[in-house]
Amino acid sequence: MDNKQTPLHTGFNASTTATEALAGRDLSGMQAIVTGGASGLGLETVRVLAGAGARVLVPARDPHQAQAALDGKAGVEVAALDLLDPRSIDAFAAAFLATGRALHVLVNGAGIMATPLLRDARGYEAQFATNHLGHFQLTARLWPALRQAQGARVVCVSSLGHRQAGVDLDDPHFLRQPYDKWRAYAQSKSANALFAVELDRRAAAHGVRAFSLHPGAILTPLVRHLDLDDLRRVGALDEAGQVNPPPQSAFKNVAQGAATAVWCAASAQLEGMGGVYCEDGDIAALVADDSMGPGVRRWAIDPEQARRLWALSERMTGVRFDCDAA
Repeated sequence: MDNKQTPLHTGFNASTTATEALAGRDLSGMQAIVTGGASGLGLETVRVLAGAGARVLVPARDPHQAQAALDGKAGVEVAALDLLDPRSIDAFAAAFLATGRALHVLVNGAGIMATPLLRDARGYEAQFATNHLGHFQLTARLWPALRQAQGARVVCVSSLGHRQAGVDLDDPHFLRQPYDKWRAYAQSKSANALFAVELDRRAAAHGVRAFSLHPGAILTPLVRHLDLDDLRRVGALDEAGQVNPPPQSAFKNVAQGAATAVWCAASAQLEGMGGVYCEDGDIAALVADDSMGPGVRRWAIDPEQARRLWALSERMTGVRFDCDAA
């Protein structure tokens, strides 16, 4: 495997904020779309991108709630999108393409984590369907606008949780095996990273580069499905059920958690690069598969696995994602 996972030693670290990661770059004239942009890390990502001059569109399942969260932010729009509904994805993308705007930044940040077993109308497991398949279809439908930008970035928000499992290409929806909410989440996050690998391979010739990232551990609405045992498992609570303060925990605040997504979306340090997994404002190191620390595991950046996942995603969504199409 050609290993592009070599840290750049950017000068950023886990305490870097999203504003600092942007490094004063002017994004005037750029168009961004940020899924999950109405809460948590996405909201901070939107705030920083818009504050730097970008025009930002935030798709949301509940546009009224999103509008309330984003009220008063200049240059920010809201539209309806449900990543579990293929028709909703197509309608959102068609409406955007109809504006004629180029798309310079697409942050695929919406997601769900460690849910009870849920299935969409197709019978697909909800974490895989939301976190990966929905974003695969969305990116495919927005491809003409990304290509039109003549220099765009797709940022896929993965997670260190990918270390628990790769993608089971034979049974991704837990039809023949017992459901495990953490394994399902890990699979979806490995899929996010693999999608960035294959998208970058196919899209780089058209000026579109793709990245995946671990934002860091942050307490956001993403943890809504976790019970006390789950929160202890991820290090958010001590044995007495109290929130672990720094430095006992490695949790970031929201400004720090959004930093790597903003860095991937706009940093000049990544010019001419793509297809890499990032963390703490830098390219992450490739680590041993059994490592329990930071870094990316081989299965999440494996080119052959990425190609197979792409083909499977096309079959499951019924969407042919041809990057060479005009």
